[in-house]
Amino acid sequence: MGARPVEVALPIPIHSTFTYLTDGPLPEDGTRVLVPFRRQERVGWVVGPGEAGKRTDLRPIHDVLDGEPSVPPDLLQLARWIADYYLAPLGMVLRTALPSVLSDSSRDYLSLQDQSPGPLKPREKKLFEALLNEGRPRRIGTLRKSLGMGSIWPEIRSLTVRKLVRHETVPPRDPPIRTRRIVRLETWLEDLGLREDTFGRAPRQREAYEALESSGGSAELGPFLRQGGFSRSVVSGLEEKGMVVVEDAEVIRDPFKTHQRTDPERHSPTEDQSSVLSALREMLEADTVMPALLHGVTGSGKTLVYIEILKDVVQKGGRGAIVLVPEISLTPQTVARFRAHFGDQVAVLHSALSVGERFDAWRQLRSGEKRVAVGARSAVFAPIPNLGAIIVDEEHDGSYKQSEGPRYQARDVAIVRARMNRALCVLGSATPSLESWRNAQKSKFRLLSLPRRVGGGTLPPVRVIDLKALWRTEKGGRGRSKADAGRGVLSAELVDGIRSRLRREEQVILLLNRRGYSNFVQCRECGEVWRCLRCSISLTFHRLTGRLLCHHCRHEEPQPKTCSRCGSDDLSFRGLGTEQVERVVAEAFPKARIARMDVDTTSGKWAHQEILGRFGRGEVDILLGTQMIAKGLDFPRVTLVGVINADVGIHLPDFRASERTFQLLSQVAGRTGRGKLGGEVLIQTSIPGHFAVKAALDHDFETFATRELKERETPRYPPLSRLANVLVSSPSADEAAGEAERSAAWIRARLPKGTSEMELVGPAPAPIEKLHGRWRWHFLLRSPSPAALGRMLRSYLEGHRPKGRDVRVVIDRDPAALL
Repeated sequence: MGARPVEVALPIPIHSTFTYLTDGPLPEDGTRVLVPFRRQERVGWVVGPGEAGKRTDLRPIHDVLDGEPSVPPDLLQLARWIADYYLAPLGMVLRTALPSVLSDSSRDYLSLQDQSPGPLKPREKKLFEALLNEGRPRRIGTLRKSLGMGSIWPEIRSLTVRKLVRHETVPPRDPPIRTRRIVRLETWLEDLGLREDTFGRAPRQREAYEALESSGGSAELGPFLRQGGFSRSVVSGLEEKGMVVVEDAEVIRDPFKTHQRTDPERHSPTEDQSSVLSALREMLEADTVMPALLHGVTGSGKTLVYIEILKDVVQKGGRGAIVLVPEISLTPQTVARFRAHFGDQVAVLHSALSVGERFDAWRQLRSGEKRVAVGARSAVFAPIPNLGAIIVDEEHDGSYKQSEGPRYQARDVAIVRARMNRALCVLGSATPSLESWRNAQKSKFRLLSLPRRVGGGTLPPVRVIDLKALWRTEKGGRGRSKADAGRGVLSAELVDGIRSRLRREEQVILLLNRRGYSNFVQCRECGEVWRCLRCSISLTFHRLTGRLLCHHCRHEEPQPKTCSRCGSDDLSFRGLGTEQVERVVAEAFPKARIARMDVDTTSGKWAHQEILGRFGRGEVDILLGTQMIAKGLDFPRVTLVGVINADVGIHLPDFRASERTFQLLSQVAGRTGRGKLGGEVLIQTSIPGHFAVKAALDHDFETFATRELKERETPRYPPLSRLANVLVSSPSADEAAGEAERSAAWIRARLPKGTSEMELVGPAPAPIEKLHGRWRWHFLLRSPSPAALGRMLRSYLEGHRPKGRDVRVVIDRDPAALL
């Protein structure tokens, strides 16, 4: 049998597949192969037979890496849809859908099977002897370099066919138990006078003590010293005083292996839940492909509905299921609930897992050993053999949208995958996305409702505190005695509310969706603001590390002492972040146990779980954080939620700003009043009359949705139209602007004349004009027809070639944000 061509998709940003030759049986579609590409070797996936045509320079594949295809047929079909709809290279989509180890050629090993080879050709003999002398498996890349023979794949194929050597892809090995040095508070000083006596002549020790206190009482020693700028002697001094202990702690690679499985909570479905379950079971039995939108108020028991319907799918129907959650912080709590009912059938897939852990979970799902995948966005690609249901919890959440190529929306991918597999798809939220709500109104989704909280509980009362009135009072010096405790950050009402909860040993959640200590540093003399050198945004001051940080590109600078422009030392640290709020709260309530939960405090692998675990056990009185604490958390002793400033994000130049604000306020309000103790919500804002804030006060999603959809009629924005954001970037501002103009002109010349089928808006500088050292321009394409929009984008991608030095064009279809 002669060599035959096959099409291979490679994980590179090129919108085409590549044709190679194979001299054996045609590999099945979805099979990994190792192929030569330029001067390298790359792992790709066979996606069909090729056409040789008149080409005589086709190169042979080096090896077939899979015994059975690593991409099942349904996932390959899904990947093709994603590549087509989001205009992404198929190979890049497949790399996203699979564990990274499967696209890494460095994990390929060669070992001897037979030490009596018989006659060998000179190159085969050289390779065989190298393996024989080594006496153990060798990595192919290392072996090729040491032999200096160029490509050794013809010899590998020959020796493999004769069963003299074995080629295998080896997953990363599980490391032995690892430990890390941590510093842990041994003595807690709750009295300020005692702190003065202890640290009177040792200010750096006090700073280290308070930094450790603010991080929850323990931290890894190395990062703690580096980030805080502390010397080891400072910690040694604290050890000598008995304040801290430095010790080895085991690093848990997978906490779910060591956590004892809890018994499932026994709840009888309410009347509302029973009605929803009946409808979902009817859809399941009818094999319908229509998605269900489950609109349930916070605390209405959506999770119980998920669990009960998955029992029908997994335990009774013998099929598999996927459960998507938006945040890593929700994964441990969600996994614990599902493991209580489904035990070791549950596998976890999210970015906090190591490469080895993700690969292990993927293999167990692929083999059917585990049948329920729980995880964040990428879990939508879980290789479930017989998929019966996909649950998308908090379906409105913006984190379901991938911010890098391929820029897919996991909620929409879940709907498509469920339809391809004739599986049930349930989208759940207390504040549905307007896209899903509109689809339910147009009967494209089936709307199911849980309008009441479980157990007869009511939604908590919400009060608004006008920040303008607070600032006027502060400025005039009136009423200062009550507000002093909050230093202008916490209103008197919020201070009183927190104080009363602490007195009753209840818990408080405080939300501010902005991390850091100060949002920017400004010179009072000349007005100079410290900005990132690579991005057109101000740097955020982080007090713990004493550094200015760009939250986009991670550029860092030390805290300035004088103005670089005029030399003045009169610097103002402006704006408010979670780090500063934490300090204010700690000063206002010195005996309270406080935990901060934001990107800075949750960079550790299982930091989310550790902080929430302490809060759940009652070891923390006040949980302060960004949006990651606003959804999905269920703690019955939380009786007060305070929003420090509801205005954050509402004035952004983005058509979704009001929707995101309403969702955030409604979601965080739902964290209280879940137990018998009741609850209350206090929202501080300078725009109490804004319709998004007023709707959140009444927990009134439908009124908000009606008003917001009306706002999007002129100009028409999703869900009333389909949108694509075309972003052009370059290190040169002129070239970015020039290419944006050329691209827009190319499309404008091809727009349908005399119809409203397509509209082009722009080009203009992006709201964040410079990011990661690249200048950015963008324009929007808007159309009521997704098919027409797709045709135009594909035509532009294939027919227009950008000009300029390092000019990049990104097409973001169905963008979640326009920044």
